[in-house]
Amino acid sequence: MKTIDFDYYLPKELIAQVPLKDRDQSRLLVLNKSTGELLHKVFTDVVDYLEAGDCLVLNDTKVIPARIFGRLESNESIVEFLLLKDMGNGTWETLVKPGKKAKIGAKLEFKKDVIYGEILDILPSGSRIIKFYFNGNFYNILDEIGAMPVPHYIKKNLEEKDRYQTVYAKEIGSCAAPTAGLHFTESLLSKIEENGINIAKVTLHVGLGTFRPVKCEDIKDHKMHTEWYSVPKESAKIINITKKIGKKVVCVGTTSCRTLESVFAKYGQIVECCGETDIFIYPGFKFKVMDALITNFHLPKSTLIMLVCAFAGKENVLNAYKIAVDQKYRFFSFGDAMLAL
Repeated sequence: MKTIDFDYYLPKELIAQVPLKDRDQSRLLVLNKSTGELLHKVFTDVVDYLEAGDCLVLNDTKVIPARIFGRLESNESIVEFLLLKDMGNGTWETLVKPGKKAKIGAKLEFKKDVIYGEILDILPSGSRIIKFYFNGNFYNILDEIGAMPVPHYIKKNLEEKDRYQTVYAKEIGSCAAPTAGLHFTESLLSKIEENGINIAKVTLHVGLGTFRPVKCEDIKDHKMHTEWYSVPKESAKIINITKKIGKKVVCVGTTSCRTLESVFAKYGQIVECCGETDIFIYPGFKFKVMDALITNFHLPKSTLIMLVCAFAGKENVLNAYKIAVDQKYRFFSFGDAMLAL
């Protein structure tokens, strides 16, 4: 299976640059994966496709202001860092630009008398391991000096930080938002619960594994980066009961899906646990937990569109994307949504 098989045409003007004023008023393209039928809806209509006893699975990770800038002590050059993964004790895996300036042993100042860093190692992927030295609470410092790590295709400044955050974000640690969840409001979630739909929360800290581009010709040669996940006891119980009584497990976003399918692959059921996953889902994968998927429109040739194709069928998905382009849907992180079921 070739990476090029998951390419599609997208005019640049359809890449959403800003979030809608009202989160839940984005468009919703509903795809029946059995028939390929498509329906054009508004996101609030998602309640019409959820039944009492179904389970909606949310990723409650919280995005940190992961883009920070340091000044090299050696020559005062400015270096940009994207924090990817907390490795403990003030040590982080990071992406760095320009990488050639971030050599092992390089020391940087991020804010005078507050936070400094030293490059400890360079990984085969090119990521840098940096050790931070700071006075105070690390995340409070990040809030002060960091910027939200919106994707490179978003050229406009994000005026409100919380618009790149789900309303239910809680567990600090992501370097990108689980964007399918950006469409939900507290009132919409309340309505869903009032209709007898259960909500289960899991955590997957979005990192390089989710958005790293596929550069190899054969998708099987692509290596996923690991990401940390957690499933609470109550969520595991709800999901298992949902499956037992024959109701739908509806994943909000590819990250929720990858969490559940990773846990099932390891334990044969959903259990309370935490760990790291590098699961790569592409056509041919047999889903054991997810029955429906709420997701955004993803980049061409990305692991995310491959996952959606694995669930709903490549021809169905690529046809849906073509229709979405024709109908001028908004694409990517701040764009519209799709429900595949």
